[in-house]
Amino acid sequence: MEINNFEEPIKTNILNWLNGPLDETTKTEILKLLKENPQELKEAFLHNLSFGTAGARGLMGVGINRFNIYTIRAMTQGLANYLIKQKINKPVVIGFDNRNNSNLFAKEAARVLSGNNIKTFLFKELRPSPIVSFTCRYKKCAAAIMITASHNPPKYNGFKVYWQDGAQIIPPHDKGIIEEVKKITNWQDIKLSELNSKLIIYLNEEMDNAYLKSLETLKTNKQQKELKIVYTNLHGTGITMIPKALNNWGFSEIFFVEEQKTTDGNFPNAPIPNPEDPQALQLGLKLLQEKKADLLIATDPDADRIAIAIQHDEKQYIFNGNQIACLLFNYILQYSTRKKNDAIIKSIVTTELLKEMAKQNNIACFNVLTGFKYIAELMEKWQQDKSYQFLLGAEESYGYLVEDFVRDKDSISAACFLSSYAEIAKKENKNLLDILHEIYKKYGLYQEDLLSLKFDDTKEGYDKMNSIMQTLRTTPPKTIANIAITSIEDYKTQNTSLPKTDMLIFNLSDMSKIIIRPSGTEPKMKIYLNTVEKNFTTIDEGITICQNKLKILKNTLKAML
Repeated sequence: MEINNFEEPIKTNILNWLNGPLDETTKTEILKLLKENPQELKEAFLHNLSFGTAGARGLMGVGINRFNIYTIRAMTQGLANYLIKQKINKPVVIGFDNRNNSNLFAKEAARVLSGNNIKTFLFKELRPSPIVSFTCRYKKCAAAIMITASHNPPKYNGFKVYWQDGAQIIPPHDKGIIEEVKKITNWQDIKLSELNSKLIIYLNEEMDNAYLKSLETLKTNKQQKELKIVYTNLHGTGITMIPKALNNWGFSEIFFVEEQKTTDGNFPNAPIPNPEDPQALQLGLKLLQEKKADLLIATDPDADRIAIAIQHDEKQYIFNGNQIACLLFNYILQYSTRKKNDAIIKSIVTTELLKEMAKQNNIACFNVLTGFKYIAELMEKWQQDKSYQFLLGAEESYGYLVEDFVRDKDSISAACFLSSYAEIAKKENKNLLDILHEIYKKYGLYQEDLLSLKFDDTKEGYDKMNSIMQTLRTTPPKTIANIAITSIEDYKTQNTSLPKTDMLIFNLSDMSKIIIRPSGTEPKMKIYLNTVEKNFTTIDEGITICQNKLKILKNTLKAML
């Protein structure tokens, strides 16, 4: 195919790269795609890589719509321009995960920042996202960059931006940075230094030790540890910090899933490197059984999310994200020092059991929109106005924070808390599932499920999704599965304590709750189902009742929508 056969602006975008001051390898790859895969070339130059409120994430490759050294430079230049306009004369810290090119992209970002006369702390080796957040606060930086695509497939990478509080960017800074990134249209707009610039300072273990020292202050269980732990980092960054942290907390019997231990960006033994996916845990579960260990811990590539599993009655039990949140909260309730103005924060789609636990213990519980940046935003407000003391932040998608010196999900501290709880339970001839059942008996049996409806990635697909939301708003049903709807919360049209967003909540007469929200980034509608049973004779009976309710609600909604 000839370049002239491409429509505008794709044609101009391609020629801009072929005629620009780019390396020959990139230009050769463009010509190769032109010959062998023109459709891929079209997609790569269709539009600029989308930089949004959480930074950017996408496929790696040549082109303006792909992650490469040139798009990384442009995004970093936009951030640098915003910091300069805001007259913020502080350093920026950069970290990276195990993905292919992450180290390279981190170095390119450092070259841009130092080229703009901005002092830069660059991690010499890969580190978890929470360590980058911690460093941003510890070093009193203006901002931080984490090169990661979290648990996306191997072909992806990402550019995550934190503000000076160590939290992901929020208004007005997110919009300000986005606008500056959009303005970078010429190669001449980007300033570059060499990697040996005096403004680039490499970080080794200094921040590890500072973080571990802070984490040490949270230790409550100082008895001899006998817990046997299996740990898998799913080829990711967790291997650099979690073993150290667990050792510091007295856990010495740690068995590694060797097949998943290498920090390999191709994820050879974890094709879907997501601890939420049971498939990613299979090797860990096998080792758990072989070693007769007490606890399996798994973390995602940038080690902000955590999953756990145990052996129980000769079977393996994987805890879901809501259950882990409740275990962490119960541990804090039992073993942490309490204050009068304690409060927890959860995403609005996270289990209502947390709210009930908080209520019965006279602790405030706040809902925020999905996205850990909203939890961090409230934490920062409390730090400023002293209105509440932060105890826990939780998202049902396996993200937790149990301390205030980090402002992002942190699997490292969560691993220490959960291991300590498992150790205490073991000394009482119990395990974490027994603890969870005790929570159910005390507060009620809460169960959740998720229904995800996918639509065509076309205008028609998005129109259909929006039409369903509009119909639910204008002519909502009076019952769902023959259960009366007692109230409807519309976060798009009604005045609520949260920012406006396209989300509906249906509260049912049996205390069930249905939350419906379209994804902002893909043609998908997520429906969160929550139900509760307060009256049950046995745990198994209560779970069966709840699961039957959830199944009926799920099938009804599938038929309705």
